[in-house]
Amino acid sequence: MLKIEKITGAIGAEISGIALSWDLTSDVCDEIYDALINHQVIFFRDQDLSPEAHLQLAKSFGEPEPPHPVYPHVEDFENIVLLKSGGGDVPDTNDWHKDMTFKANPPFTSILHAVNVPAVGGDTLWSSTSAAYDNLPDAWKTHLEGLEAMHDIGTFRNDFYKKGGIEAVNNALKDTGSAVHKIIDTHPVSGLKYLNVNQSFTRNIVGMIQGESDRILHYLYQHMAKPEFQVRFRWRNNSIAIWDNRITHHYAICDYLPNIRHMQRITVLDDKRLAKTN
Repeated sequence: MLKIEKITGAIGAEISGIALSWDLTSDVCDEIYDALINHQVIFFRDQDLSPEAHLQLAKSFGEPEPPHPVYPHVEDFENIVLLKSGGGDVPDTNDWHKDMTFKANPPFTSILHAVNVPAVGGDTLWSSTSAAYDNLPDAWKTHLEGLEAMHDIGTFRNDFYKKGGIEAVNNALKDTGSAVHKIIDTHPVSGLKYLNVNQSFTRNIVGMIQGESDRILHYLYQHMAKPEFQVRFRWRNNSIAIWDNRITHHYAICDYLPNIRHMQRITVLDDKRLAKTN
């Protein structure tokens, strides 16, 4: 039987009493899904998860995404992103972001496995964008309702530039394109309203000059970063985090260099349970 313990009032729960490599019956998968919807990010400890088991767990939620446009993948497993940084390899994930919001349909969830982490440092923060919305002043909620923002590859420009200069950046922008999303959106399962902007990929508010857009987005980023809306997870080897990318954003803290932090992640495109109800 799953034991679920909340970590903060706004977001996060730790789940025990399960071995993810062995106990994945359909009923257990449904319980994990329900916990994810209720707590927005969930954590598991001491899970010796093989790539095959990692993939099986991901498929219980939906279809894994194809190879990532920037990051390498685990050998023989093109759906498992290899996130290995340290030494001279400085990561680009130490910024608040939602994954892939430059796509018209950003992914539903990600499952991150800590393979080998430093003894100190390398924590990850998640913030509830629904809690951030709930705590906005009413005047801001009214002002933002109906507004949309443009998203593109943002921070990833640096990765493409390192690979091939400005030509690679321009080609990447052409290949990936941009997307427009509502600034205030509604979660399709819980019905909670949430703020749908992030400082890594949101570029500007539709219909506004850049200065006005920047002032509003800066206020929202500062508001969303309040500790009251956050959970901070300290990794150990074989810890697992699963988060709902629709209603959270996250920040991987880079305070462990030159030590190595080795993580493996599968991102799931669509919520298969939601698809069955539509």
